[in-house]
Amino acid sequence: MNKTRGRGRPRGTSTTRADILAVASRRFRADGYDRVTLRAVANDAGVDVALLSYYFGSKKGLFGAAMALTANPAELLVGEMKGPLNSLPERIVRTVVRAWDDPEAGPALRNFLEAVVREPDVARTFAEMVEKEMLPAIAVRLGGGADATRRAATMTSQIAGLILTRYVLRVEPIASMTPEQLARRMAPALRAALADPGRPGRIARS
Repeated sequence: MNKTRGRGRPRGTSTTRADILAVASRRFRADGYDRVTLRAVANDAGVDVALLSYYFGSKKGLFGAAMALTANPAELLVGEMKGPLNSLPERIVRTVVRAWDDPEAGPALRNFLEAVVREPDVARTFAEMVEKEMLPAIAVRLGGGADATRRAATMTSQIAGLILTRYVLRVEPIASMTPEQLARRMAPALRAALADPGRPGRIARS
């Protein structure tokens, strides 16, 4: 039976966080995103599940840390969902480009992209994370329903294309455009992808 923890930082050795991440990385690669739970990782690591919540906050936070992502794509996206819908396309492009261009976060993101391309287990796990965390967050903000999910997936595919073109293929002038230039050029297409079919030009009913 787990003992009740007191207030403050949960107890753990200096290697506890690293041990948890090693277990989580192995679990995500073997089982995929959907089947992994915080409790399962905690059991494998021999720690209280409260310690995972303390260190990582959520499963998507644990995933980002296990994949060595200084900037977690899912958490960046959720942050942008809190803003106005009308400016969502511009904000998403700016946020994505600035994260990938960042001297600290960028290399980890590019290494992760290489792993997605090279390792089927990582690709499968990331695809599940996109389907379980990222698309639902966008769809809920758009009002929910199957059509909202399709609109969210269409927008996500456009962002993925931007990342591939700018950071893998390095196609010019995309590779050297500023975040503001990219946001201005891509916003109309993203807005069209998110648009409510019943109200052309409008991203959502509410």
